[in-house]
This record gives sequence, structure tokens and C-alpha cells, in this order.
Amino acid sequence: MYSDAAFLCLWILITNGVFDVKTDEVKSVSVLEGDSVFLNTDVKVQRDDQILWTFGPQNTRIAEIIKRDQINFIFVSNDGRFRDKLQMDNQTGSLTIRNIRSEHTGLYKLLIIISGKTSLKSFSVTVYAPLPSPVITSNSSNCSSSSSSSSKRSSVSRCSLLCSAVNVSAVTLSWYKGNSLLSSISVSDLSISLSLPLEVEYQEKNTYSCVINNPIRNQTTHLDISQLCHTCAELMQQSQSVVLSVIVIVLLLAVVVGVIFLYHKKFKQPRSGGKYYSYHQII
Repeated sequence: MYSDAAFLCLWILITNGVFDVKTDEVKSVSVLEGDSVFLNTDVKVQRDDQILWTFGPQNTRIAEIIKRDQINFIFVSNDGRFRDKLQMDNQTGSLTIRNIRSEHTGLYKLLIIISGKTSLKSFSVTVYAPLPSPVITSNSSNCSSSSSSSSKRSSVSRCSLLCSAVNVSAVTLSWYKGNSLLSSISVSDLSISLSLPLEVEYQEKNTYSCVINNPIRNQTTHLDISQLCHTCAELMQQSQSVVLSVIVIVLLLAVVVGVIFLYHKKFKQPRSGGKYYSYHQII
């Protein structure tokens, strides 16, 4: 079989297209940041077989198995981004990447030489950040009056909502009415904040939800209209209640200040002039 140096030279020639070898289609693998990913060789390594894993455009060697008659050579990279991340099965050469991070996104190539036959496999690994729950806030509540055919005026409360997610990348943010998509906005690789507006009427009984998703996961926040949106009458009543409460507090403070002032005025003022007598008990 090949020596170590010859094996690496063969790998360079194969990856540069000099030799024609059996090449499988690139397998796409999606994983959530912090999870583990398993890259399967689908083979069992026997005597004189060789397996080599590389990563990235530079084809950096990260793991290798070379089985000889008496010696099994196993190499697993423990440098840089892969420190304490890699685990290779010495029977199959399958590779596990633990606690994976976004920096591990990329192309993993696998060179297999078994029984003198050479094959090449590739895995395109994409690491996605954990998804936050979208936050729904009420931006404003606008009351408008509309005239009916009978010239009676009725107040209608419209609620402007905003669904937001911060520091996200490669996601889509969407508003749903029941199961129907109303609107959506997407971002690619940049880590930014997303916001998506929606306007509803308070009287609506429909179910609304805001969903953020990537290819492997989604997070949903359901809209509670009664908590975020209020009718004009309710808003006016709340405003009147606040004003009334402020007036009551001001009046109470005025009464307390008045009582304190009268108390000090009554008991602290100097007494009128007069004679003072000293009495002594005669025994």
C-alpha cells in the first residue's frame, strides 16, 4: 500500500482532478450550533486500508487512519478550531464533530482507499445559530371615527404591531393568520435585527402568529390581541383613570401638607408675654 507521503500526494492529485476516481455527490448536512454532527463513511476499515478527512478550500488534514499489518496509525487534529472537537471511529473512520460552531461550516472531503480501490466523498456542513423567540410589541394604537349609513359615528381601534428578532442570520421572519402566510422577510449570512409590521383591528377574532425559521428549526410567538391592543373606549377609560388617579394623589398630598402646616403653626408659635412664677413646697 501507499506510504504516508505517497498517500498525501495521491490525495492532492485526486482533489485537483488529475486522477479519475469514484466520486459521490456532495451530501448536505445542516446542524444547530452546539450540537454534534456525524459524518458516516459507510465502510469498515480493514488491514492495509486508508482513510483521510480534510476540511475547507485548503484541504487541511483533520483526521486519518492507516491500517498496516501490525500497526494502526490514527491521527485526529487537536489544533485551532478543531481542538477537543473531533472523534473518529477506528473501525469505520466515521467522524463526529462535537459542540459544533459556525466556524466549522464548510466542505469536508473524505478519501477512502479500500482493497486497492479509491473513492472520494464530500460533506457540505452548514451550522446554524440557535433561534430566538420572536418578540411582538404594540407600536401604536390609532383611533379613527367612521360614519355609518345612518350617520352614527362609531370608534374603531386599529393596532399597529411589530414582530422583531435580534442578531439573527440565515433566517426568515413571517406573520401568519391561522395557517395562511401574510408577509415575510429574510436575511442571508449577515447577523442583523429583523422587524416585520402588521396592522389588525381589535375586534378581530382571528389567530395571528409570528414565526422565525431556518432550514432545521423554527420558533413561534402567538399574538394575544387583548393584551396588546385596546379599543378607543378602553384607551379613553384608561386615560381618564390615570388622570383621576393623579388628581386624587395630588389632593391627598395637599391635605397632608395642609395638616402638617397647621400642626406646626399651632404648636410651634411663640407664647404671649407674661409673668412666670416658681412654686416651692414648704415642709
